[in-house]
Amino acid sequence: MHGEYKVPGGKLVVVDLEVADGRISALRLAGDFFVEPDEAIAAIEAALIGLPADSDAAHLTAAVRDALPGGAVLLGFGPEAVATTVRRALASATTFADYDWELVRGPALTPLQQLAIDQVLSEEVGEGRRGPTLRFWQWASPAIVIGSFQSVKNEVDLENAERYGFEVVRRISGGGAMVIEPESAITYSLYTPVELVQGMSFAESYAFLDDWVIQGLRSLGIEATYQPLNDIASPAGKIGGAAQKRLGSGAVLHHVTMAYDMDGDMMTQVLRIGREKLSDKGVKSANKRVDPLKSQTGLERDAIIERLIGTFRAANTVTEGALTEAELARADALVAEKFATTDWLYRVP
Repeated sequence: MHGEYKVPGGKLVVVDLEVADGRISALRLAGDFFVEPDEAIAAIEAALIGLPADSDAAHLTAAVRDALPGGAVLLGFGPEAVATTVRRALASATTFADYDWELVRGPALTPLQQLAIDQVLSEEVGEGRRGPTLRFWQWASPAIVIGSFQSVKNEVDLENAERYGFEVVRRISGGGAMVIEPESAITYSLYTPVELVQGMSFAESYAFLDDWVIQGLRSLGIEATYQPLNDIASPAGKIGGAAQKRLGSGAVLHHVTMAYDMDGDMMTQVLRIGREKLSDKGVKSANKRVDPLKSQTGLERDAIIERLIGTFRAANTVTEGALTEAELARADALVAEKFATTDWLYRVP
């Protein structure tokens, strides 16, 4: 069994193992990480051999940590990463490189259509009718997009939203509210088989699926990092946030919205941002929580998107694609029967 795990911001960890009678019977640890002393590798391997194949992450991590010689130094990975890689090997997890990815750009869609397309493409990937896909959104109109479990009245000032022309919609993933103006946001979705994140915790999968974006932003001179659970940030402030939904069909929907440009004062007018949420970020105003990509790079929005696409292409096999007529038709049907209904929008009043 073979497993790989690229530590977000770190190194690649590779495990090859065998299982007999429900236990790990052989294991080899490799990767492009750094270890001192060399004997630490053999100690880790010995500690893992003989463990039950259904060991959880905590058990595997503890075994690795306890096996390390005194003064051992692990650079680019740690005991948790080894445990994750072992679990991925046992679960026959895949990697980005195992797939031929399709890139979809646009077309411009209404907010309701965007959310419906997310569900449609996730289902198509889960059912095997579409391969893994990266989609960059083009917004046709302004929106306030709230998470699946958020309360409308607690999150949105509906009077101001209407006054400023924002349509309020609810997505299928959790997380927080986003204020979208078409040329002020960069939004993308990944639609992948669940095997890509097998063996990872939810927290690990967030950072793993967006590591390519962090690399792309760093190539633009931004000191980007991933802040648990789901924020992309820099020393200047938050850049964007991710949300995720795992479907019963076997697909993972992972999407991110990053601020390219923003009107912070407008955001505070249309969102009811509570004091507790602001205080946990250590700031006094919502305007200071987000630092957009335009101010950090001076580049046009399309130039940033092209750099991100180029980063993804450099590491993966990618072909240009498009939404099919059938997918668009199914999305329009979902808008009518689900996303545009008051029952869906006010599922949490």
